[in-house]
Amino acid sequence: MVFGIGDAPIQFLLAFAAVWPIMLNTVAGVRQLDPHWLLLARSLAATRTEVLFHVIIPGTVGHVLTGVRLAIGICWIVLVPCEMLGVQAGLGYFILDTRDRLAYSELMAGVIAIGIIGFALDFSARLVTTRFAPSGV
Repeated sequence: MVFGIGDAPIQFLLAFAAVWPIMLNTVAGVRQLDPHWLLLARSLAATRTEVLFHVIIPGTVGHVLTGVRLAIGICWIVLVPCEMLGVQAGLGYFILDTRDRLAYSELMAGVIAIGIIGFALDFSARLVTTRFAPSGV
């Protein structure tokens, strides 16, 4: 209600939905780092920046990308209902409009489009994850 009607509440809800899976998976990735690697970096007199860029980020990239993949899925789930609230465009609006016009064939086409786009987004995120974190999580 603070953001009113339009794009601002949708952007807030999407950002709020995306932050948590990324943050929680990043924390899990940092916690799973082998402490021996951090001790080794310290014993080799690595600076904090070197530890970050050569130990922590490479060690957590799989978890971070998994969090991004989850965030994409959650954002896609949140986006369509958000588009049903006070906007004049988007797939959610299209579904409500076709329902009101009783155009059920168009409604089903919209639902199928949502599924195809969601699958394509997940497939793309999976490709990026396997490219940058081939060992998986």
